[in-house]
Order: sequence, then C-alpha cells, then structure tokens
Amino acid sequence: MSLPSLPSGIGKRGTITDINGNKRRFSIIDEIIQVQSTNPEKAVYLQQIQFEQDKRIELRLGYYIIGKKSGRAGKWVWGQYATMLPVEDFRKIISKAIEKGWI
Repeated sequence: MSLPSLPSGIGKRGTITDINGNKRRFSIIDEIIQVQSTNPEKAVYLQQIQFEQDKRIELRLGYYIIGKKSGRAGKWVWGQYATMLPVEDFRKIISKAIEKGWI
C-alpha cells in the first residue's frame, strides 16, 4: 500500500483548554518527524509551539497514524492517545531536537 505524504503542522494554529477551563491559542512554529521504525503507518512528531498570549515556547509530542475507520481510512489522522515508540526512534528525535537547539 502506498502511503500519502506526511502532513506538516508548521504555521497551523490550535487551541487548548487548561484544567481551569481557560482557552489558550498557539501556533506550531517547527516540528521534527520520525516515522516509527516498527510501524511505517505511524509517524511521531515533536512540535515546537508558541502560545499567543505570552509568546512562551513549549514542546508537544504526538503522532499521526493511518486511519482504519470509514471516512479516514488510508489518511493520516492525529493520534488521540499517549504515544509509545521504540527507544532508538526516541533517541533520533532527541538528537534532532538538540541539533536544532530546542534542548
């Protein structure tokens, strides 16, 4: 099966709601993508995000996976659960983050 191109979040905006119900807007300013070595239908993303209110920068770890359900089958879908990944893949992500000066 041929997979679609990996999506980019750079430049996209989002909103989160904190534990107190406050909404915070952010923009994705950069990202590192690592296709999981044990599953080519999963790509782990480390994203550098910036909050609009105070310009604070944080990192977000997440993943896309190829959808299986109708309507999303065969398309990259943002994961809704905590991601698990092989240690070596995590090392690669961290190495890239160090190269970019994020950490």
